[in-house]
Amino acid sequence: MNTLLIRVAALAATLVLLAGAASADGDHDAPAASGGPALPRFTAVSDTFELVGVLNGKQLTMYLDRFADNSPVKDAQLDLEIDGAKVQATPHGEGEFEALLAEAPKAGVLSIAATVFAGKESDLLAGELDIHEAAHADAAAPRSRWQRIATWAVGALLALGLLAWLGRRMTAARQRRIGGAA
Repeated sequence: MNTLLIRVAALAATLVLLAGAASADGDHDAPAASGGPALPRFTAVSDTFELVGVLNGKQLTMYLDRFADNSPVKDAQLDLEIDGAKVQATPHGEGEFEALLAEAPKAGVLSIAATVFAGKESDLLAGELDIHEAAHADAAAPRSRWQRIATWAVGALLALGLLAWLGRRMTAARQRRIGGAA
């Protein structure tokens, strides 16, 4: 009887784990933590400065830090060129800049050149912004849906197997009791 309890407990634990994995993103009301593709980013680094940019549609937000200690660069000016076209970057706080592009860039690799002026220091930073098509980012969505369906199906089959096994065990135990009493 002890082995029966151990088997039932092990199977129940497996079902609980499978149910938890299957329902981990089943709440359709809450936004997914990392459900969508990451926004396109670039970095441009020198011995003195580090510039990180994040593109969201036509909005480009950039963060300028000192390379040595990652502290924001105060009172800096940033001259920006994207694929050879000058873009106005306006400061928004310490080491933070924003630029509004004329239109959202198309998929591809854009060259970024930024000239930094901070007090008596100046530097030229270069980087690339790699923009992928949205179709590539959405290709993984159907796969995750099928994974959820498959996980639920496996869990249901295991639950049915457990019920059938328990039913047989109970029937066999009842027959032994009836047969032993006669």
